[in-house]
Amino acid sequence: MKRLLTLALALLCVGAAAQNNGGLTPEMLSAISKGWQGTPADKALRNAIGQTPLNTLAINAESAAMPGTEFSDRVRTKGITDQKSSGRCWLFTGLNVLRAAAIEKYDLGEFQFSQNYCFFWDQLEKSNLFLQAIIDTRALPLDSREVDWLFQHPIGDGGTFTGVANLVTKYGLVPADVMPETAVANSTAQMRVHLSNLLRQDGLRLRDMYEQGMLNAPRGGGRAKKHADEVLALLEKEKLSMLADVYHVLALCLGVPPTEFEWKGKVVTPVQFYQDMLGYDLENNYVMLMNDPSREYGKVYEIQYDRHVYDGQNWLYVNLPVERIKEMAVASIKAGVAMYFSCDVGKFLDRKRGVADLNNFDYESLLGVEFTMDKKQRIQTHSSGSSHAMTLIAVDLKEGKPVKWMVENSWGNTGYKGNVIMTDEWFDEYMFRLVVEKCFVPADVMAMLAQEPILLPAWDPMFLPEE
Repeated sequence: MKRLLTLALALLCVGAAAQNNGGLTPEMLSAISKGWQGTPADKALRNAIGQTPLNTLAINAESAAMPGTEFSDRVRTKGITDQKSSGRCWLFTGLNVLRAAAIEKYDLGEFQFSQNYCFFWDQLEKSNLFLQAIIDTRALPLDSREVDWLFQHPIGDGGTFTGVANLVTKYGLVPADVMPETAVANSTAQMRVHLSNLLRQDGLRLRDMYEQGMLNAPRGGGRAKKHADEVLALLEKEKLSMLADVYHVLALCLGVPPTEFEWKGKVVTPVQFYQDMLGYDLENNYVMLMNDPSREYGKVYEIQYDRHVYDGQNWLYVNLPVERIKEMAVASIKAGVAMYFSCDVGKFLDRKRGVADLNNFDYESLLGVEFTMDKKQRIQTHSSGSSHAMTLIAVDLKEGKPVKWMVENSWGNTGYKGNVIMTDEWFDEYMFRLVVEKCFVPADVMAMLAQEPILLPAWDPMFLPEE
């Protein structure tokens, strides 16, 4: 009946729209309004919806029971982390992966690496990335797509595992008590606003300096090149002064990162501490996997500016069917190795129970409409994308097939003991990225990495940083 009514409305509207160039006419509004029939059931729902959030009314009573909390395979972890009001899930997740490895290696208690220490360097490096990108694009018009995107996104606190790898390799690690969290680290919005405005005005200053410097540039030959080089050197010098201001702001808000500290009776630098504690090659020991059905599988993709360090690596990933990714995830968990995992966490998540299940909410019955897009279509229309990173630590296998998964979250003691349990069906629909050690990656997938990556622009939907 609903489909017949929809078809009738469509036919009515086609004729009316043809006479009105696409605008809504009284006749069309009359036809459209028939979608509201005002039955007693409609009125009861309207009364309820007017006073109650949709996600409360849409809770599916048939799926209210807590799923089993036992898992056939699980990585050993200890402690709960909390990113609080910040977008640092990528950092907490990456450091939780390293923490799980350290706990396994040294049998530690509720140990944590300092997120604040890495975040300081992340913000300084991202500031340099923005300012250097402004210098690199100095000859492009201000309203070009690339320059406009840069000024829209001068800095943020979101990110990916590539940032963790680059930052830890370059700056090392410190224990949490050596550089503890601050109020600003726990609530980054205000600092982000002020740093963004500082960087934007600095970016405009660099572009203005370039334009002024090139006004009387000689034409052609060696003199022109020498002049251009002198202007570029002036911009680089000014950038250094600008970064000194950024460092000052970060030191006030986050503290000054230590150059050395004492650990178990020995004075070490942060880089020495990382090498002694773990020591493996973060930048070359992992493979980033993506399940994006809107793009061709078996290809390697790279996203412009999707990095934390200017001289580091863009996010580079192999796009694979979800079943291939699951094989590697299971192998890693069975070996006791946690993984960086990201997904569209807000979809069908019961935050109170810590359960991600496609059957948690029934919006179709509540609203009287159908939602039919598949994963590919949701990506293409910006309806879904990777939004949050967590640490994949467990899988429950039945006859060799996964039925549910568990991730360690960074939202404090919420959900199921600080974790989120995901059904395998939810995993299929809303998992996007997984980072696995190369030893768990089959030879045919490793061979794909020899391809020349397909470069995607910074404004591609897959750029979205995990927050």
